[in-house]
Amino acid sequence: MGELILLRHGATAWSAEGRHTGRTDVPLTPKGVAQAAALAPMITRRVADGHLVAVFTSPAQRAVRTAELAGLCAPSREPDRGDDSAADDAGSHDRGSDDKGITGTGTHDTGSRETVGTTARPLVKQDPDLWEWDYGGYEGITTTDIQRERPGWYLWRDGVIPGDTEHPGETVESVGERIDRVLKRAKPLLADGDVALVGHGHVLRVLTARWLGLPPTDGRLFRLDTGTISTLGTEHDEPVVLTWNVPPDA
Repeated sequence: MGELILLRHGATAWSAEGRHTGRTDVPLTPKGVAQAAALAPMITRRVADGHLVAVFTSPAQRAVRTAELAGLCAPSREPDRGDDSAADDAGSHDRGSDDKGITGTGTHDTGSRETVGTTARPLVKQDPDLWEWDYGGYEGITTTDIQRERPGWYLWRDGVIPGDTEHPGETVESVGERIDRVLKRAKPLLADGDVALVGHGHVLRVLTARWLGLPPTDGRLFRLDTGTISTLGTEHDEPVVLTWNVPPDA
């Protein structure tokens, strides 16, 4: 049985400031670009041995660009140098998906695989169910600022407040439902090899909890930094965490 390979995207201006970044499409900073590119050697080993059979990424540009820089797919646009501006190209996108909502990206499409140079690798598919938690009225706000209005506020316990039409907000249970769909699609593929998922801090923490059979709120137990790789697998047919929050230079 293969492993789930989790990549949290590289740093953005908002992540560096501790601002809740849900559906706002913030680009990578130069540091984020470097973080993502530094993951490439670890990914290259997986691709070279032929164990990687599928790749899914959040549609957010910070996740798609991380997948490209890490070597999971060919660049879909000219390489950038990162962007320190949190406001550039910001926007909102779809909240969820079914199988029909998943779209492919990359070049030299050969069905389920693409060729980058002389190396064949899985065709990357964008999965809207991998979007980050919709923080509603707390989008773009830091925990410190929220706690000035709500002393003791804790995301995993207290949730978010409604925002505007582009950021209505969602409960952790709703995030869990999206992630259950991701796992339902990914698990059958593990019979043939590894599956990579490129996404965001909170959504990947919820995914880890659900992989282990825990409630979505137990994602609070798994701190996850930008530009890191983690792996989930099994031991004696039971789900386990194999590695966690591993930086490129580890």
